Amino acid sequence: MKKILTFMAFVLFCIPLLSAAIITNTHQSAVYIRMLARNASRDIDAVYYNPAGLTQLENGFHLAIYNQTIFQEKKVINAYPLLNQDEYIGEVNIPFFPNFYAVYKKDKLALSFGFGPNGGGGTADFADGLPSFEIPFTVLPFLLTSMGLPTTQYSADLSFKGSSIFYGFQVNGSYAINEMIAVAAGVRYISAVNTYEGSINNVMINPGHPLINPTGAMLPAVDFFNTIGQPAYAAMVSNKAVDVKQTATGITPLLSLNIRPSDNLNIGIRYEFNTKLELVNETTTDDIGIFPDGEKTRNDIPAILSFGLEYAIIPELRASISTNYFFDKDADWDGAEEFVDSNSYDIAIGFEYDVTKTILLSAGYLRAQVGLREEYQSDLNHELTSDTFGFGGRISLGENFDLDLGGLFTSYLEAERTFTDLLVGSYLEKYQRSTWLFTIGLGYHF
Repeated sequence: MKKILTFMAFVLFCIPLLSAAIITNTHQSAVYIRMLARNASRDIDAVYYNPAGLTQLENGFHLAIYNQTIFQEKKVINAYPLLNQDEYIGEVNIPFFPNFYAVYKKDKLALSFGFGPNGGGGTADFADGLPSFEIPFTVLPFLLTSMGLPTTQYSADLSFKGSSIFYGFQVNGSYAINEMIAVAAGVRYISAVNTYEGSINNVMINPGHPLINPTGAMLPAVDFFNTIGQPAYAAMVSNKAVDVKQTATGITPLLSLNIRPSDNLNIGIRYEFNTKLELVNETTTDDIGIFPDGEKTRNDIPAILSFGLEYAIIPELRASISTNYFFDKDADWDGAEEFVDSNSYDIAIGFEYDVTKTILLSAGYLRAQVGLREEYQSDLNHELTSDTFGFGGRISLGENFDLDLGGLFTSYLEAERTFTDLLVGSYLEKYQRSTWLFTIGLGYHF
């Protein structure tokens, strides 16, 4: 059970922002942000999306650097009647989410390198904690009243903050078998670092006691329980903290196939193998006991099968479709994969239109579908089906320079879970989220 709780805390801060994947980020270029369907790419971001498509580039060197700025709000609404509040909000602000790509193309051969946050990428800050942290303290008034000490209030200072970053370093070799078919093989090295900081401080209660608290004022719970000779309860309400770092490394092999039946049509297929990741706790403080120092936890990155198609409707207008299928059920998450009902997937459609020789506009839509049982969802870890709308464009700044600009908004379908408590019976918890993202990128070709 502790391993599953550790996984849930881990996933909270590694949740990808756009795709349906449990862990993987698929938003890996500014071009993706502005059209959302890139699995048949023949541009430089094919380093990630379609390595075999790099054989379609012009001979020479190609470089690109992108950055994304991301704002996300996570909201948990809990109807447990004894809580002091019903909404808990986590803010995710990511000013820097960089990607870098480099390609050398010579005739039928292309060699490439890519770098980017394959998972995570930011910090989630729940300044008021989460319902699961606070609910244990809501029983204090009931407990003390049952002991003959009338109590009506409690309070506690709660906070929880976590950061996560999965850096991916990728190299590919691509080769054109003929004018129609190209293949590629690559490998991605993953370096994962997660940090968690949480605290429960200043638990207060207002028990009516004729000698210790005759006015029924709020006072420290730990002091009161020690005074009345209840050291076990005092330990339960004492200040607690968590300060943990987790690290892991892994290797992702990948294969790619590009098929170009005609000048108007291009097809890309990519398969990424399951990535074994074993996180190791480096624990400084763990007063709640779910991050033992040195404990190892399996948190694999699931295998992915990707398909993309690009079609030129007219020379100035191109349409693309993409889909990603994530093999969540085959990953090893120390048992947490049992909460997955069906594998997740996303599907996207995008359009590009050349307004002039130097300006193009694009837009796209992506649907991300998760397949999780209700029992999977919690305030620590929840995944939501979503709809994403992207827009943007490209400006050619010269013969060799391209500037990409884009933005998107993701709307999530609300999910909920019913809990049962011996004290209050059944109650509902709801999960909501929204994301805004803006991007800028520069490409150089020589």
